[in-house]
Amino acid sequence: MTDVTIAPAVVADAGEILTVQRAAYLVEAQRYRDVFLPPLTETLDEVRAALTGPDVVLAARRGPRLVGSVRARIDGDTAHVGRLSVAPDQQGHGVGGRLLAAVEQACAGRVARFALFTGAQSAENLGLYTRRGYRVVTHRPDENGNRLAVLEKLSPARSDA
Repeated sequence: MTDVTIAPAVVADAGEILTVQRAAYLVEAQRYRDVFLPPLTETLDEVRAALTGPDVVLAARRGPRLVGSVRARIDGDTAHVGRLSVAPDQQGHGVGGRLLAAVEQACAGRVARFALFTGAQSAENLGLYTRRGYRVVTHRPDENGNRLAVLEKLSPARSDA
């Protein structure tokens, strides 16, 4: 099996990113019985806008195939990580962990902490984030009423902050 490479995403990746994102979040939609999760309703134009804006957007490829992506928006001293998506047939093979590490590295030195959220019932996601040093700091509902776990992690480069 070809190794995964991670690099900044470009506008030409928008369609593949959206396809992988929708496939990945279908499991979450089934879990929460909510087909209106924001990653499922995001449009191609919105993905393109994320790729041309100030956000860090990374894509994982296995050979020529885009198999995952992640974004981070820097706001003050916090990098808000989101839309971590891995193609369903690639899940459980370390792609998500590698994407998370890569986005943290891309933001390191510029932020004091990383923040993200996931569904409070999403055990696999919570396990990944916990293994990577994130801790649940609170819970809140999303715009559709689903319970979210909000997690944070101090940036290793600025752990004294």
